[in-house]
Amino acid sequence: MRKGLLLVVSMVVFGLIFAPGCWAAGNTITIGFNIPLTGDNPDVGASSKNAAEMFYKKISSIDVGGKAYKLKFVYDDNEYKAESAVKVSTKLITEEGVLGIIGPQSSSQAVPAGDVANNYATPMISPWSTNPNTTLDRPYVFRGCFLDPFQGPVAANFATKKLGAKKAAVLYDIAADYPKGLAEFFKAAFEEINGAGSVVAFESFTTGDKDFSAQMTNIVASGADVMFTPQYYSEVPLIVRAAKEMGWTKPILGSDSWGGGDLMGLCGDDCKGYYFSTHYAAAGAKGDTKKFIDEYTAAYGKTPDDVAALTWDSLGLMIQAIKNTGGLSGDIKADRTKVKDALASIKNYPGITGGMTFTADGDPKKCAVVVQINDEGKFAFYESVCP
Repeated sequence: MRKGLLLVVSMVVFGLIFAPGCWAAGNTITIGFNIPLTGDNPDVGASSKNAAEMFYKKISSIDVGGKAYKLKFVYDDNEYKAESAVKVSTKLITEEGVLGIIGPQSSSQAVPAGDVANNYATPMISPWSTNPNTTLDRPYVFRGCFLDPFQGPVAANFATKKLGAKKAAVLYDIAADYPKGLAEFFKAAFEEINGAGSVVAFESFTTGDKDFSAQMTNIVASGADVMFTPQYYSEVPLIVRAAKEMGWTKPILGSDSWGGGDLMGLCGDDCKGYYFSTHYAAAGAKGDTKKFIDEYTAAYGKTPDDVAALTWDSLGLMIQAIKNTGGLSGDIKADRTKVKDALASIKNYPGITGGMTFTADGDPKKCAVVVQINDEGKFAFYESVCP
Protein backbone atom coordinates (compact mmCIF):
# COMPACT_ATOMS: atom_id res chain seq x y z
CA MET A 1 0.00 0.00 0.00
CA ARG A 2 2.82 2.35 0.95
CA LYS A 3 4.73 1.42 -2.18
CA GLY A 4 1.67 2.13 -4.29
CA LEU A 5 1.12 5.48 -2.62
CA LEU A 6 4.79 6.36 -3.06
CA LEU A 7 4.59 5.51 -6.75
CA VAL A 8 1.52 7.72 -7.22
CA VAL A 9 3.14 10.62 -5.37
CA SER A 10 6.32 10.22 -7.44
CA MET A 11 4.35 10.26 -10.67
CA VAL A 12 2.46 13.40 -9.62
CA VAL A 13 5.69 15.19 -8.69
CA PHE A 14 7.29 14.09 -11.97
CA GLY A 15 4.27 15.37 -13.87
CA LEU A 16 4.36 18.74 -12.11
CA ILE A 17 8.02 19.19 -12.89
CA PHE A 18 7.91 18.18 -16.53
CA ALA A 19 4.39 19.10 -17.64
CA PRO A 20 4.22 21.85 -20.31
CA GLY A 21 2.38 24.14 -17.88
CA CYS A 22 5.23 24.25 -15.35
CA TRP A 23 8.89 24.67 -16.24
CA ALA A 24 10.32 26.19 -13.05
CA ALA A 25 12.85 23.38 -12.65
CA GLY A 26 14.48 24.16 -15.98
CA ASN A 27 16.81 26.90 -17.20
CA THR A 28 16.04 26.59 -20.91
CA ILE A 29 13.87 28.88 -23.02
CA THR A 30 12.50 27.19 -26.11
CA ILE A 31 11.56 29.21 -29.22
CA GLY A 32 9.68 27.43 -32.01
CA PHE A 33 9.99 28.09 -35.74
CA ASN A 34 7.00 27.32 -37.96
CA ILE A 35 8.64 27.45 -41.39
CA PRO A 36 8.45 25.78 -44.86
CA LEU A 37 11.47 23.53 -45.19
CA THR A 38 9.77 21.57 -47.99
CA GLY A 39 6.91 22.30 -50.37
CA ASP A 40 6.55 25.01 -53.00
CA ASN A 41 8.85 27.61 -51.38
CA PRO A 42 11.59 25.81 -49.41
CA ASP A 43 14.01 28.71 -49.87
CA VAL A 44 11.80 30.70 -47.50
CA GLY A 45 12.28 28.11 -44.79
CA ALA A 46 15.99 27.84 -45.52
CA SER A 47 16.46 31.60 -45.17
CA SER A 48 14.54 31.55 -41.90
CA LYS A 49 16.61 28.74 -40.45
CA ASN A 50 19.89 30.21 -41.68
CA ALA A 51 19.19 33.53 -39.96
CA ALA A 52 18.11 31.79 -36.76
CA GLU A 53 21.20 29.55 -36.69
CA MET A 54 23.45 32.56 -37.22
CA PHE A 55 21.63 34.36 -34.39
CA TYR A 56 22.10 31.34 -32.11
CA LYS A 57 25.83 31.22 -32.74
CA LYS A 58 26.00 34.79 -31.44
CA ILE A 59 23.48 34.47 -28.62
CA SER A 60 22.82 31.03 -27.15
CA SER A 61 21.92 32.18 -23.64
CA ILE A 62 20.30 35.24 -22.10
CA ASP A 63 19.81 36.83 -18.69
CA VAL A 64 16.23 37.38 -17.61
CA GLY A 65 15.66 39.10 -14.29
CA GLY A 66 19.08 38.10 -13.01
CA LYS A 67 18.75 34.42 -14.00
CA ALA A 68 20.67 32.81 -16.85
CA TYR A 69 18.73 30.77 -19.40
CA LYS A 70 19.94 28.67 -22.29
CA LEU A 71 18.16 29.16 -25.60
CA LYS A 72 16.78 26.22 -27.56
CA PHE A 73 15.44 26.61 -31.11
CA VAL A 74 13.01 24.02 -32.50
CA TYR A 75 12.45 24.03 -36.27
CA ASP A 76 9.30 22.41 -37.64
CA ASP A 77 8.33 22.08 -41.29
CA ASN A 78 4.91 23.45 -42.32
CA GLU A 79 5.43 22.21 -45.91
CA TYR A 80 4.11 25.57 -47.15
CA LYS A 81 0.57 24.37 -46.39
CA ALA A 82 -2.06 26.02 -44.21
CA GLU A 83 -3.18 22.79 -42.56
CA SER A 84 0.41 21.81 -41.77
CA ALA A 85 1.12 25.24 -40.31
CA VAL A 86 -1.81 24.76 -37.93
CA LYS A 87 -0.50 21.34 -36.86
CA VAL A 88 3.02 22.68 -36.37
CA SER A 89 1.87 25.55 -34.14
CA THR A 90 -0.27 23.19 -32.09
CA LYS A 91 2.64 20.79 -31.65
CA LEU A 92 5.11 23.52 -30.74
CA ILE A 93 2.76 24.89 -28.09
CA THR A 94 1.33 21.70 -26.58
CA GLU A 95 4.22 19.26 -26.99
CA GLU A 96 7.43 21.29 -27.24
CA GLY A 97 6.39 23.82 -24.59
CA VAL A 98 7.72 26.84 -26.50
CA LEU A 99 7.66 30.26 -24.89
CA GLY A 100 7.09 31.90 -28.28
CA ILE A 101 6.91 31.16 -32.00
CA ILE A 102 8.65 32.74 -35.00
CA GLY A 103 6.66 32.25 -38.22
CA PRO A 104 4.99 31.21 -40.34
CA GLN A 105 6.36 33.54 -42.99
CA SER A 106 3.77 33.52 -45.78
CA SER A 107 0.28 34.84 -45.12
CA SER A 108 -1.46 31.68 -46.33
CA GLN A 109 0.11 29.84 -43.42
CA ALA A 110 0.46 32.73 -40.95
CA VAL A 111 -3.24 33.62 -40.89
CA PRO A 112 -4.49 30.17 -39.74
CA ALA A 113 -1.44 29.55 -37.53
CA GLY A 114 -1.99 32.91 -35.88
CA ASP A 115 -5.44 31.75 -34.84
CA VAL A 116 -3.88 28.77 -33.08
CA ALA A 117 -1.27 30.88 -31.30
CA ASN A 118 -3.85 33.38 -30.11
CA ASN A 119 -6.25 30.67 -28.91
CA TYR A 120 -3.43 29.07 -26.92
CA ALA A 121 -2.32 32.49 -25.62
CA THR A 122 1.20 32.03 -27.02
CA PRO A 123 3.16 34.96 -28.49
CA MET A 124 3.89 34.59 -32.19
CA ILE A 125 5.77 36.87 -34.58
CA SER A 126 5.38 36.40 -38.31
CA PRO A 127 8.44 38.03 -39.89
CA TRP A 128 7.09 38.26 -43.46
CA SER A 129 3.28 38.04 -43.50
CA THR A 130 1.83 41.34 -44.73
CA ASN A 131 -1.86 40.32 -44.79
CA PRO A 132 -3.85 42.32 -42.19
CA ASN A 133 -5.74 39.22 -41.01
CA THR A 134 -2.59 37.71 -39.51
CA THR A 135 -2.75 40.03 -36.49
CA LEU A 136 -6.34 41.27 -36.67
CA ASP A 137 -8.05 40.91 -33.26
CA ARG A 138 -5.22 38.65 -32.09
CA PRO A 139 -3.36 40.27 -29.17
CA TYR A 140 -0.81 37.42 -29.01
CA VAL A 141 0.18 37.73 -32.68
CA PHE A 142 2.70 40.24 -34.05
CA ARG A 143 4.61 40.76 -37.27
CA GLY A 144 8.03 42.09 -38.26
CA CYS A 145 6.98 43.73 -41.52
CA PHE A 146 4.69 46.40 -42.94
CA LEU A 147 1.13 45.60 -44.07
CA ASP A 148 -0.42 45.24 -47.50
CA PRO A 149 -2.79 48.22 -46.99
CA PHE A 150 0.46 50.23 -46.86
CA GLN A 151 2.40 48.29 -49.51
CA GLY A 152 -0.42 48.42 -52.09
CA PRO A 153 -0.50 52.25 -52.21
CA VAL A 154 3.33 52.35 -52.19
CA ALA A 155 3.36 50.27 -55.39
CA ALA A 156 0.47 52.22 -56.94
CA ASN A 157 2.13 55.58 -56.26
CA PHE A 158 5.45 54.34 -57.60
CA ALA A 159 3.82 53.05 -60.78
CA THR A 160 2.11 56.40 -61.31
CA LYS A 161 4.79 58.89 -60.27
CA LYS A 162 8.02 57.11 -61.15
CA LEU A 163 6.97 54.91 -64.05
CA GLY A 164 4.45 57.35 -65.50
CA ALA A 165 1.68 54.77 -65.74
CA LYS A 166 -1.89 55.90 -66.37
CA LYS A 167 -3.28 52.41 -66.91
CA ALA A 168 -2.26 49.28 -65.02
CA ALA A 169 -2.70 45.52 -65.31
CA VAL A 170 -2.60 43.10 -62.38
CA LEU A 171 -1.85 39.37 -62.44
CA TYR A 172 -2.27 37.45 -59.19
CA ASP A 173 -3.03 34.09 -57.55
CA ILE A 174 -6.68 34.23 -56.49
CA ALA A 175 -6.33 31.15 -54.26
CA ALA A 176 -3.66 32.59 -51.92
CA ASP A 177 -4.31 35.16 -49.19
CA TYR A 178 -1.23 37.30 -49.74
CA PRO A 179 -1.32 37.98 -53.50
CA LYS A 180 -5.11 38.25 -53.59
CA GLY A 181 -5.19 40.82 -50.81
CA LEU A 182 -2.29 42.85 -52.15
CA ALA A 183 -3.69 42.84 -55.68
CA GLU A 184 -6.93 44.32 -54.36
CA PHE A 185 -5.12 46.98 -52.31
CA PHE A 186 -3.04 47.97 -55.35
CA LYS A 187 -6.11 48.17 -57.57
CA ALA A 188 -7.99 50.38 -55.11
CA ALA A 189 -5.02 52.71 -54.64
CA PHE A 190 -4.19 52.96 -58.34
CA GLU A 191 -7.78 53.75 -59.27
CA GLU A 192 -8.00 56.34 -56.51
CA ILE A 193 -5.01 58.09 -58.08
CA ASN A 194 -5.80 57.62 -61.77
CA GLY A 195 -9.58 57.28 -61.78
CA ALA A 196 -12.09 54.45 -61.89
CA GLY A 197 -11.32 51.88 -64.57
CA SER A 198 -7.62 52.76 -64.79
CA VAL A 199 -6.79 49.16 -63.84
CA VAL A 200 -7.62 47.87 -67.29
CA ALA A 201 -6.85 44.19 -66.68
CA PHE A 202 -7.29 42.32 -63.40
CA GLU A 203 -6.25 38.79 -64.28
CA SER A 204 -6.02 35.84 -61.90
CA PHE A 205 -4.80 32.26 -61.80
CA THR A 206 -4.78 29.43 -59.24
CA THR A 207 -1.87 28.17 -57.16
CA GLY A 208 0.23 25.71 -59.15
CA ASP A 209 -0.68 27.04 -62.60
CA LYS A 210 2.25 27.17 -65.03
CA ASP A 211 0.61 28.53 -68.19
CA PHE A 212 -0.15 32.27 -68.18
CA SER A 213 -0.63 32.76 -71.92
CA ALA A 214 -4.37 33.44 -71.71
CA GLN A 215 -3.95 36.05 -68.97
CA MET A 216 -1.04 37.69 -70.80
CA THR A 217 -3.04 37.86 -74.03
CA ASN A 218 -5.63 39.95 -72.20
CA ILE A 219 -3.03 42.08 -70.45
CA VAL A 220 -1.14 42.91 -73.66
CA ALA A 221 -4.41 43.75 -75.41
CA SER A 222 -5.55 45.98 -72.53
CA GLY A 223 -3.11 48.77 -73.32
CA ALA A 224 -1.76 48.84 -69.76
CA ASP A 225 1.41 50.88 -69.11
CA VAL A 226 2.61 48.67 -66.28
CA MET A 227 1.93 45.19 -64.90
CA PHE A 228 1.82 44.56 -61.16
CA THR A 229 2.27 40.94 -60.06
CA PRO A 230 2.57 40.29 -56.29
CA GLN A 231 3.75 36.69 -56.62
CA TYR A 232 6.47 34.55 -55.04
CA TYR A 233 10.01 34.04 -56.35
CA SER A 234 9.14 30.61 -57.75
CA GLU A 235 6.29 31.99 -59.88
CA VAL A 236 7.70 35.33 -61.06
CA PRO A 237 10.14 33.84 -63.63
CA LEU A 238 7.29 31.91 -65.31
CA ILE A 239 5.13 35.04 -65.43
CA VAL A 240 7.93 37.26 -66.75
CA ARG A 241 8.84 34.80 -69.50
CA ALA A 242 5.21 34.39 -70.51
CA ALA A 243 4.89 38.18 -70.69
CA LYS A 244 7.92 38.53 -72.93
CA GLU A 245 6.80 35.68 -75.17
CA MET A 246 3.48 37.47 -75.64
CA GLY A 247 5.26 40.69 -76.65
CA TRP A 248 5.12 42.62 -73.37
CA THR A 249 7.88 45.30 -73.33
CA LYS A 250 6.65 47.62 -70.58
CA PRO A 251 7.65 47.76 -66.89
CA ILE A 252 6.78 44.97 -64.48
CA LEU A 253 6.38 45.84 -60.84
CA GLY A 254 6.44 43.36 -57.96
CA SER A 255 6.09 43.19 -54.20
CA ASP A 256 8.10 41.99 -51.21
CA SER A 257 7.43 38.36 -52.15
CA TRP A 258 9.91 38.81 -55.00
CA GLY A 259 12.72 39.19 -52.48
CA GLY A 260 12.27 35.87 -50.71
CA GLY A 261 14.18 32.97 -52.28
CA ASP A 262 16.47 32.63 -55.28
CA LEU A 263 14.61 34.91 -57.70
CA MET A 264 17.63 35.77 -59.83
CA GLY A 265 18.86 32.19 -59.93
CA LEU A 266 15.54 31.26 -61.51
CA CYS A 267 14.85 34.39 -63.53
CA GLY A 268 18.29 35.63 -64.57
CA ASP A 269 18.44 38.37 -67.19
CA ASP A 270 14.68 38.27 -67.73
CA CYS A 271 14.04 40.09 -64.45
CA LYS A 272 16.73 42.75 -64.72
CA GLY A 273 15.45 46.31 -64.80
CA TYR A 274 12.21 45.56 -62.97
CA TYR A 275 11.17 46.99 -59.60
CA PHE A 276 9.56 45.70 -56.44
CA SER A 277 8.60 47.04 -53.02
CA THR A 278 10.29 45.30 -50.13
CA HIS A 279 11.65 45.56 -46.59
CA TYR A 280 15.31 46.35 -47.07
CA ALA A 281 17.92 46.71 -49.81
CA ALA A 282 21.08 44.64 -49.50
CA ALA A 283 23.02 46.61 -52.10
CA GLY A 284 24.48 49.74 -50.50
CA ALA A 285 23.49 48.79 -46.94
CA LYS A 286 25.36 50.37 -44.03
CA GLY A 287 25.95 49.88 -40.31
CA ASP A 288 24.41 46.88 -38.56
CA THR A 289 22.52 45.94 -41.72
CA LYS A 290 25.76 45.65 -43.70
CA LYS A 291 27.37 43.71 -40.85
CA PHE A 292 24.49 41.23 -40.92
CA ILE A 293 24.71 40.90 -44.71
CA ASP A 294 28.48 40.35 -44.65
CA GLU A 295 28.28 37.70 -41.91
CA TYR A 296 25.38 35.90 -43.56
CA THR A 297 27.12 35.93 -46.95
CA ALA A 298 30.31 34.55 -45.40
CA ALA A 299 28.36 31.80 -43.62
CA TYR A 300 26.04 30.71 -46.44
CA GLY A 301 27.65 31.91 -49.65
CA LYS A 302 24.78 34.16 -50.73
CA THR A 303 23.23 37.52 -49.96
CA PRO A 304 20.46 37.29 -47.34
CA ASP A 305 16.98 37.91 -48.70
CA ASP A 306 14.32 39.90 -46.86
CA VAL A 307 13.00 36.73 -45.20
CA ALA A 308 16.38 36.19 -43.54
CA ALA A 309 16.64 39.83 -42.47
CA LEU A 310 13.09 39.91 -41.10
CA THR A 311 13.59 36.61 -39.28
CA TRP A 312 16.69 38.09 -37.64
CA ASP A 313 14.70 41.14 -36.52
CA SER A 314 11.69 39.11 -35.36
CA LEU A 315 13.89 36.81 -33.31
CA GLY A 316 15.63 39.83 -31.83
CA LEU A 317 12.25 41.31 -30.91
CA MET A 318 11.16 38.08 -29.22
CA ILE A 319 14.39 37.84 -27.19
CA GLN A 320 14.18 41.52 -26.24
CA ALA A 321 10.61 41.05 -25.04
CA ILE A 322 11.61 38.04 -22.94
CA LYS A 323 14.37 40.12 -21.32
CA ASN A 324 11.94 42.99 -20.79
CA THR A 325 9.64 40.82 -18.70
CA GLY A 326 12.05 41.35 -15.83
CA GLY A 327 11.83 37.71 -14.82
CA LEU A 328 10.03 34.47 -15.57
CA SER A 329 7.85 32.68 -13.02
CA GLY A 330 8.14 29.11 -14.30
CA ASP A 331 4.42 28.97 -15.10
CA ILE A 332 4.58 28.86 -18.88
CA LYS A 333 1.05 30.17 -19.38
CA ALA A 334 1.73 33.20 -17.21
CA ASP A 335 5.15 33.71 -18.79
CA ARG A 336 3.75 33.60 -22.32
CA THR A 337 1.38 36.40 -21.36
CA LYS A 338 4.25 38.39 -19.85
CA VAL A 339 6.19 38.05 -23.11
CA LYS A 340 3.14 39.13 -25.10
CA ASP A 341 2.73 42.23 -22.93
CA ALA A 342 6.43 43.03 -23.24
CA LEU A 343 6.28 42.71 -27.05
CA ALA A 344 3.33 45.10 -27.21
CA SER A 345 5.33 47.64 -25.22
CA ILE A 346 8.46 47.68 -27.40
CA LYS A 347 9.35 51.12 -28.73
CA ASN A 348 11.91 52.08 -31.39
CA TYR A 349 13.51 48.67 -31.70
CA PRO A 350 16.65 49.13 -33.87
CA GLY A 351 16.06 46.42 -36.46
CA ILE A 352 18.32 45.86 -39.45
CA THR A 353 15.22 46.31 -41.63
CA GLY A 354 14.40 49.58 -39.88
CA GLY A 355 13.25 50.88 -36.53
CA MET A 356 10.07 49.34 -35.14
CA THR A 357 7.40 50.36 -32.66
CA PHE A 358 4.34 48.11 -32.39
CA THR A 359 0.85 49.50 -32.77
CA ALA A 360 -2.01 48.25 -30.60
CA ASP A 361 -2.70 45.66 -33.33
CA GLY A 362 0.78 44.12 -33.13
CA ASP A 363 1.93 45.72 -36.38
CA PRO A 364 5.19 47.69 -36.57
CA LYS A 365 5.37 51.23 -37.84
CA LYS A 366 8.14 51.08 -40.42
CA CYS A 367 9.13 52.19 -43.90
CA ALA A 368 9.05 50.32 -47.20
CA VAL A 369 11.86 50.26 -49.74
CA VAL A 370 11.54 50.16 -53.52
CA VAL A 371 14.43 48.38 -55.23
CA GLN A 372 15.39 47.95 -58.85
CA ILE A 373 17.05 44.80 -60.12
CA ASN A 374 20.21 46.21 -61.70
CA ASP A 375 22.41 44.91 -64.52
CA GLU A 376 24.39 42.83 -62.04
CA GLY A 377 21.23 41.15 -60.82
CA LYS A 378 21.45 42.95 -57.46
CA PHE A 379 18.48 44.46 -55.62
CA ALA A 380 19.60 48.09 -55.63
CA PHE A 381 17.98 50.73 -53.43
CA TYR A 382 15.77 53.12 -55.42
CA GLU A 383 13.73 54.97 -52.80
CA SER A 384 12.32 54.71 -49.30
CA VAL A 385 8.64 55.29 -48.52
CA CYS A 386 7.51 55.83 -44.93
CA PRO A 387 4.03 55.89 -43.37
